Amino acid sequence: MTKSESIKNLAIALNKAQAAMSGAKKSAANPFFKSKYANLEEVIACIKEPFADNGLSFMQFPITLDDRAGVETIVMHESGEWISGSFMLKPTKLDPQGQGSSFSYAKRYALQSILGIPSEDDDGNAASQAPKPAVSFLKPKGAIALLSSAESQKDLVAIWNSFPIDIKQNAKVMAEKDKLKTEFNAAAKDVVVEIDQPNNKEYY
Repeated sequence: MTKSESIKNLAIALNKAQAAMSGAKKSAANPFFKSKYANLEEVIACIKEPFADNGLSFMQFPITLDDRAGVETIVMHESGEWISGSFMLKPTKLDPQGQGSSFSYAKRYALQSILGIPSEDDDGNAASQAPKPAVSFLKPKGAIALLSSAESQKDLVAIWNSFPIDIKQNAKVMAEKDKLKTEFNAAAKDVVVEIDQPNNKEYY
């Protein structure tokens, strides 16, 4: 994965967009395996509105290397921040049709993977169940890097409050937040800033 120098605004916007995303419905048929799968149109339908509401967009470019073919996916924020990743496959046949199939497959799976979009079954049981939350793309290492990019208490609060609950409960992430909190408090005493916690409030 490659990224812009800062992804603070992108991470906050993407977290909000993911919270509004549903799973991609398996509406396309695979006659060979006699099963259904979520096609690219369904995946895009899941993200179109949440992306637009949070200043996000994406692009995908076909790429090749030796005997592999795939796509580079770039997720962008209106601030100019971005993240990018490549996903490549080895076609069963090294001809235009084989490469075309690899491009199509890679576009769908790369977009689902980078945005944490699950596939859901389109049946009566699924309709009667509560929607499952989208899986966050953020990992502890990335969360720590985002916290470290904070230049003020206000930045630290905004970044922390954008994190999903599992990231807030990670010991290393909490330790980094507490360390930065101490540093900012030492630089600006008598300033009280509120951070929302899952079940309580925390004050600097």
